[in-house]
Amino acid sequence: MRFSTGLPGLDRYPPSRYPPGGDAWQAHLTTADFQRIARTADELGFDSISVSEHLVVPTSLAPTLGGHWPHAFTAMAFLAGATTRIRVDSAVIVLPYHHPVDLAKAVSTLDVLSGGRVTLTFGVGMAPGEFAALGVPFEYRGAVTDEYVAAMKELWTAESPVFAGEWVRFTDVVFEPKPVQRPHPPLWFGGRSLASLRRAAREGDGWAPAGGLFGKGPWLEEPEQLPQMLESVADLRDGRPLDVSHPLVQPRIGPDHTGAPPASRPTSAQQIVDEVGRLAGLGVTHTSVPSLADAPDTLEGHLEGLHWVAEHVLPAFR
Repeated sequence: MRFSTGLPGLDRYPPSRYPPGGDAWQAHLTTADFQRIARTADELGFDSISVSEHLVVPTSLAPTLGGHWPHAFTAMAFLAGATTRIRVDSAVIVLPYHHPVDLAKAVSTLDVLSGGRVTLTFGVGMAPGEFAALGVPFEYRGAVTDEYVAAMKELWTAESPVFAGEWVRFTDVVFEPKPVQRPHPPLWFGGRSLASLRRAAREGDGWAPAGGLFGKGPWLEEPEQLPQMLESVADLRDGRPLDVSHPLVQPRIGPDHTGAPPASRPTSAQQIVDEVGRLAGLGVTHTSVPSLADAPDTLEGHLEGLHWVAEHVLPAFR
């Protein structure tokens, strides 16, 4: 089992969503604080640190999403520069927001500079207003995502890249540097729907239903559904394993990003270890876990939580 953690202070949900947040301290974090959090997770043995993004937030979604969100790839570059071992992950980047030639170059550059520590988790998006602000057609977001993935793979892997799609075309170009990771950095896809799982099985290396929105058709509601859902896409994997990320404590997120706190939290270190073991038995390969303390209200409290997880949980899976 691999363990991920996040970076507080970059995305800030409003207190009305998860009361009482106790997270006003996050607004006062400095550059040195962000570096300290990342380096602590790195030194303690966490496997990845993830950041999400929204480029703009439609006013209709601001009450549930808040308006304070980072540009994920910029944050990933900062985190990679502040650390030496831990992987940096986008969880998630809405791929249709980013031109694939430009993003492919950014990914290759960071993969080289980080020594091959980039993981990409993509989503198709859910906010029409955000698409409109970027001039991207919301109704074609699934097809755009698939084409952008194909275009980036061509740039990352082909000696003389050529691509002719509906939204992307290039020929007679040279693309260097290639990523350090071959054939390219791991590609994960977010979302709880069967469509997102099939995209992950067909095009990627992992599925991240953690925190994803419900979509059309069958979707993951409980981790006990994982074995059956994974079996349903086995024909697309041709024997290759598919990684799955699922947090131990899953937020309940519905349409328009409405949400509520999870129904329950573990009450002992042994319960956390047992529950992580249960997830592993269902096919989960990556997770995140809470400490037993309440939501931290200081930077020191957050760091103490990381130390607690590293001392009481991680050793059981190493």
